[in-house]
Amino acid sequence: MLHAKRVISEVAQKTDRILLFHSGSGKDSIALLDLCAPYFKEIVCVYMYVVKDLEHINRYIQWSQNNYKNVKFIQVPHYSLSSYVKHGVLGCKKNEKQPYVTLSQIGDICRKRLGIDWLFLGFKQTDSLNRRCMLRTYEEEAICEKTKKVYPLSKYRNIDILHYIEEQNLMRPEHYGKGQSAGTAITDVDYLKWLKENFPQDLKKVLAVFPMAEHILFQYEKQREHEKLENVRDEND
Repeated sequence: MLHAKRVISEVAQKTDRILLFHSGSGKDSIALLDLCAPYFKEIVCVYMYVVKDLEHINRYIQWSQNNYKNVKFIQVPHYSLSSYVKHGVLGCKKNEKQPYVTLSQIGDICRKRLGIDWLFLGFKQTDSLNRRCMLRTYEEEAICEKTKKVYPLSKYRNIDILHYIEEQNLMRPEHYGKGQSAGTAITDVDYLKWLKENFPQDLKKVLAVFPMAEHILFQYEKQREHEKLENVRDEND
């Protein structure tokens, strides 16, 4: 992680306080916080929730605050929640007057509220073509001086991040299925299944906000039962 540390060290010469967008249970956030912790006097992690107070997320937040004494978390609504509410997605309480919110706007609000200029994010060039094109235009392919946004993991792959987490003996990220590592996709059946099997109380909280998400699970389980019956018929033929 030499490139990431060089990027972080360069920014640490300009400030001793940073904001860090943290997904709670995601691998990039877990690794990035550990990399940043030795360099700054204060790190404020911004966790964006879709559903508040999920147990499986809170344990990551608590672990981080216990292990890094210069770290604290604030929690704000996820930018996707504005779209969900505006359209009443999956039966959530609808408000057509709800304005759309972007990640950039959330960052600006947090900066103003806390008086912190520099913002760290876990974007990587391997995430998408758009991110690759964007990150390659920055200093060290990671630092945008104009917006004061920093992407120390820019040049790394998922396997590099996972190796670092294992090497440093950090808390392991969750895997909800299909490569998703941050639990915000309430329309994703793999996420809902994972909650049902591992944190049923969290699933209840999700369904309290998005009651029609239960139909996604029902349809999946119905399809699975149908497939089992078809397999049995095929074996008997």
